[in-house]
Amino acid sequence: MSIELPAQRRFRGGYLLPLAIFAIMAVLFYAALHSGDPSRLPSALIGKPVPQFSLPPIENVADTGKATPGFATADLANGEVSVVTVWASWCAPCVEENPNLIALKAQGMRLIGINYKDDPAAARRFLTRYGNPFDAIGADTTGRVAIDWGVYGVPETYVVDGRGQIVHKVVGPLGAEVIKSQLLPAVAKAKADAKG
Repeated sequence: MSIELPAQRRFRGGYLLPLAIFAIMAVLFYAALHSGDPSRLPSALIGKPVPQFSLPPIENVADTGKATPGFATADLANGEVSVVTVWASWCAPCVEENPNLIALKAQGMRLIGINYKDDPAAARRFLTRYGNPFDAIGADTTGRVAIDWGVYGVPETYVVDGRGQIVHKVVGPLGAEVIKSQLLPAVAKAKADAKG
């Protein structure tokens, strides 16, 4: 004679299986999100021409008495190596890197800015407060140009050779070590390649 358990008791542990599956998935997703170095994100544009674009200037930004112009694709294919930085006034790491950008400009580096999804008044306040390191700044108010460049987040910096090809990308702020180990060698190589 077999004794049959009531339906409630037979499936008593049945609700634990979905909970266990959820817990395992949550742990796997958490581990995937926090593994790896985001600064090593690849760029599909390395070795390719910069995307076609034209960005207007941020209104009323002046540097040494003259307006800072916007820029377009053709401005990056004029024979001169350029460092293009995507930044925004609301970006805390952009504040951290700005003194380093100003130091690079003082050394004669050609710096171009893409102001990403920013309010023009906030961008002007940022540049007034922290200094304007850029020879030209394009206002990417919709973020479309940054998407075409493959931007993951701000700040990001690209080295563009004199032919208008992207030769290097840095994800995150330009600290002293990154400038020394990545940016300056990439700029030097782009300049040497142009001569050779």
